[in-house]
Amino acid sequence: MGESHVTTLEDRTAATPSSVTDEQTATGSTRTVGHGRLRSLRSPRHPRLWFEILLIALSYWLYSLVRNAVPEQKAAALRNADWIWSLEHAVGLAFEETFNQAVNSVTWLIVSMNYYYATLHFVVTIGVLVWLFRRHPGRYAASRLILFATTAVALLGYYLFPLAPPRLMNGGGFIDTVMVHQTWGSMASGNFKHMSNQYAAMPSMHIGWSLWCGLTVFALASAPWARILGLLYPTATLVVIVATANHFWLDAVGGMACLMFGYAVSYAWYGSLPHRLPKRVRPTGGRGRPRFPFRGRRAAVPVSSAAARAASPADPADPAPARPVPPGSA
Repeated sequence: MGESHVTTLEDRTAATPSSVTDEQTATGSTRTVGHGRLRSLRSPRHPRLWFEILLIALSYWLYSLVRNAVPEQKAAALRNADWIWSLEHAVGLAFEETFNQAVNSVTWLIVSMNYYYATLHFVVTIGVLVWLFRRHPGRYAASRLILFATTAVALLGYYLFPLAPPRLMNGGGFIDTVMVHQTWGSMASGNFKHMSNQYAAMPSMHIGWSLWCGLTVFALASAPWARILGLLYPTATLVVIVATANHFWLDAVGGMACLMFGYAVSYAWYGSLPHRLPKRVRPTGGRGRPRFPFRGRRAAVPVSSAAARAASPADPADPAPARPVPPGSA
């Protein structure tokens, strides 16, 4: 009976560390799987067309919905506009009114700027997204994240700092070029003014988006003329938003700050700036396996069973082959 009792205690003692080891192994496996999934999400992937179209359409719809849902705080927006204008006078850079009146005297130029303001904001941004999708799929997701994060933080600015554009200031000498020349060039003028929040001028997403386009093209394009156009585009946009009295130049500074935030978010997630990521990534299957093999890889050659047995080491469990007995050894 004594031996039976001792054996039972030893069995229990031996079982205890085994169970702890199993728990640690299970926990480690769970953590490994979790880290693997997070690493997979943070790795560049080949974009899917249907998903990107749906995501961009949904994101812009939500952006417009939230932007227009911000209450039009007219009194606060006008006070903030007066404060911005006074601040620019204090630093000696209140040039918007003079520039707006000068450009407005050249009809063909100001009309062109009105249409520029209305169209290129969307056309160029979508064009750069399509170019990234086709030519730089490995950098597409990181670049898109910059754009989305920039736009998201801008919505916070619209809510916290309502601002009237210069053309809506009381008693100012600014000219609403869209109204004067009867063109469509602003969602906050004419028949469109009831469809958009008129007091969401800070920050300027015309600058935020155009600068994103310009820096992306400058960093990734190989043709010198394309890189030059990439730098000229946000510069021309700054001229247009001031000439049409849709923004103060300080609104452009706000747009740049939002873009810096977007770059910081993308860098924190992917661990690199977009232009340092691989240009292309392989399409993957359901569990991350490559859907198509690399080009040039040879298929495995089937090996006959006899050749496989000859090439494989002998199994220790197999009986040793009988060795011939030399004559006379017995």
